[in-house]
Amino acid sequence: MDPTTTALQQGLPRPGWLPETIPLWAYRLVMAVVFLTVAYYLSQFARRLLARRIARRFERPSVGQTVLRSIQAVIVFVAVMTALGFFGIGLGNVVLSVGVFSAVAGIILAPIIGNLINGVFILSEQPYEIGDMIELEDTDTKGFVEDITLFYTKVFTLDNTFIVLPNGSMRERDVINYSAEDARVRLTADVGVTYESDIETAREQLRAAARDVDGVIKGGPDIRIGSARYPAAPVVHILEFGDSEVALRLRFWVREPYTQATVRSAVLTNVWERFDDHDIEIPYPHSHLVFDDTSGELQTAIRRRGQQAAARQGGATTRNEEQEAPASEPGTETEPTDDAGGSR
Repeated sequence: MDPTTTALQQGLPRPGWLPETIPLWAYRLVMAVVFLTVAYYLSQFARRLLARRIARRFERPSVGQTVLRSIQAVIVFVAVMTALGFFGIGLGNVVLSVGVFSAVAGIILAPIIGNLINGVFILSEQPYEIGDMIELEDTDTKGFVEDITLFYTKVFTLDNTFIVLPNGSMRERDVINYSAEDARVRLTADVGVTYESDIETAREQLRAAARDVDGVIKGGPDIRIGSARYPAAPVVHILEFGDSEVALRLRFWVREPYTQATVRSAVLTNVWERFDDHDIEIPYPHSHLVFDDTSGELQTAIRRRGQQAAARQGGATTRNEEQEAPASEPGTETEPTDDAGGSR
């Protein structure tokens, strides 16, 4: 007997109530579709039923979500294999087919398998977690981690957009996590003042400018980072003595990482207003041109009082009007002129 016929006969048999006019393959197809639909909804029900129990078992949301997806995938896989059995296709036939197309499938599935392996490393190394605010340093993109799967990471950016990033690329990027241990972030603002300004007043106004902004930590217990401790209140240090300024550095803490740009702008605005009120000057680049005996020669023309040229609008004169009168030859007399330019 033909092997194909034997395989089909091993599938779902024809029931006695099925009319002969309906082909057996159509009956098997309908039953497979119904079975898969029931199995899919059953997997959804199992996921909702076990969600709370698994959430209590695993502290990390990403691991709990991965376990729930794995349970759902196992149920769907078993249902698919059972549906294939309706047509007489067993696991051995599937393995044989995979072996035949293994070379082609390996090339196609290589990126997917790579993302899967990287996803396992991300879940085990815990560089970030669902709900953390992260920054992709190469693209300067900030956002919150919305979901972590074995294949990709979904980020909800601060611009109200979604980015789906393969786990393979996530492990190759420099990712800054603002929420790993503590959501508070320290910001820095460098400001220069002139040497004529009162440095101590400038430092006090910088601290006050930061304290007046909502979102800035005004004070309290020191903030611990590793083995180091930093004051929670704004502080100002003298950074250096420059050529034309005293460089000051203001450092302050903000409560929420997603407000960095807003808080920093408000602090700098307060700095500008307070410096203006207390006559503290911020230097700006300017140049002085100095001429001495070594600078070369500069040709100039002296105009007599009686040879005033008619000025243009704005005080400019014509080129011909600014030419000097020719010098008189030796031995000749020059007739003097009056103030109106006429001869005496």
